[in-house]
Parts: sequence; structure tokens; C-alpha cells
Amino acid sequence: MDMKHVKGENRGHVVLYALSTCVWCRKTKHLLDKLGVEFFYIDVDLLKGKEKDEVMEKLKHHNPKCTFPTLVINDKNCLIGYAEKDIRRELKGEG
Repeated sequence: MDMKHVKGENRGHVVLYALSTCVWCRKTKHLLDKLGVEFFYIDVDLLKGKEKDEVMEKLKHHNPKCTFPTLVINDKNCLIGYAEKDIRRELKGEG
């Protein structure tokens, strides 16, 4: 799986499943960057074949509807959609 890494403060293992064309996904990436959080992301729409199938199966485990953006923290907490307050709360990045 070809995940991109964005350096920042480690606030847990943060993974964003996104689409390259999704404005809400871009806003989520921007917010995480603004908060200075280390995170990994993958633009699912840029994948092909078996790799895309594998990522979608992993995504389905956290978000059965497979909607974007999906933010997974420590492989257990899952935030679906652009939910700034929830993201800040989960990552303790208020302010």
C-alpha cells in the first residue's frame, strides 16, 4: 500500500483514506497539517486493481459505507467526513 507520510507531532497512528478530487478530503489534510499532526494518507481513487481492492477492504473494516474522507486513529477510532471539532477533540489539537 503506497501511503504518503506527512511529518508532524505524533498523536497516535493517524491514517486518512481520501480521494484526490474530494474537497472535504483536501480540507481534512489541510486541518491535520495545520494542527501539526503526523499522519499517513492514501488517495484511493489513484489506485488500481488488486491494490485498490485491498485498500477498500481495509477501509470497509472501519467504514462499511466506504465514504470519504475516513480518518482512522490507532486502528480503532474512526471519523467519517469532515468533522473539524471531532478531529480536533480526537487528536487533542484544540486551539
